[in-house]
Amino acid sequence: MVVGLGEVLWDLLPSGRQLGGAPTNFAYISTLLGDRGKIASCIGSDNLGSVAIRRLTALGVDPSYLQRDASHPTGTVRVQVNRRGQPRFTIREHVAWDFLCWTGKWKQLARKADAVCFGTLAQRSRHSRKTIAQFLQSTRAIRVFDVNLRQGFFSEDVLHQSIAMATIVKMNDDELPVVLKLLGRESRNGELAAQQLLAFGPKLICVTRGHQGSLLFTRRALAEHPGFRVRVKDTIGAGDAFTAALVHAYLRGASLETMNDAANRMGSWLASQAGGTPVIGKKELRRRLAELKV
Repeated sequence: MVVGLGEVLWDLLPSGRQLGGAPTNFAYISTLLGDRGKIASCIGSDNLGSVAIRRLTALGVDPSYLQRDASHPTGTVRVQVNRRGQPRFTIREHVAWDFLCWTGKWKQLARKADAVCFGTLAQRSRHSRKTIAQFLQSTRAIRVFDVNLRQGFFSEDVLHQSIAMATIVKMNDDELPVVLKLLGRESRNGELAAQQLLAFGPKLICVTRGHQGSLLFTRRALAEHPGFRVRVKDTIGAGDAFTAALVHAYLRGASLETMNDAANRMGSWLASQAGGTPVIGKKELRRRLAELKV
């Protein structure tokens, strides 16, 4: 059982709206991979919230851990995509996922989970940040901190505490120097930078490099993957698909090389699709799963 903890929202693209949010994308791809993906978030008591529940159900993701907020709307993000498929986000504030509540139901979920993925964005409000910390402190699961620096919705304290609580830390190569600087560490050497982050407590550091693949670091080993070239439709959710496959392989005791390959395969496939939760046919899914070799 793997849990996406944080934001669920609608990406408002020029082509129309797509259900998204990193935890949502993560839970969906985890479900495709054969894990029991759960999304722990909050939506408004509005039409967009009701549509989100129906969409998650249609995607095969359990919506039963979604909270409803009568005072705040379901989250939305305006997305513009450039010619290279790179998105630019304008994220609405004071929405339902800014007010996550610690409940007995979520406590039970935390105790049952095998992995929990969380990020920086959902911690932009003190209320949700406290709830996320309570969730993480109540679980024995693998804790995956997927750094997602958006619109200045992050701080030194959030990064420091999140890295210290994490089993796995994942970020892209643009985020790495920002994170190091905020933590008072700087290095132009990727391996040295990763070792500095490992000193905070995580067991695995992952640095993604877009179409150039990724690097995985532990205290004793390093694995590099060159990535897969695809025709990019947009990169929305590609990092979340990467994380889902990485966690899927990690939970099964795969080698760093196998984890890296599986994660890059899923991330590149997602980049060739529109949005973070594309529908995939059963035949295509079987082929993708066979390629993962996990």
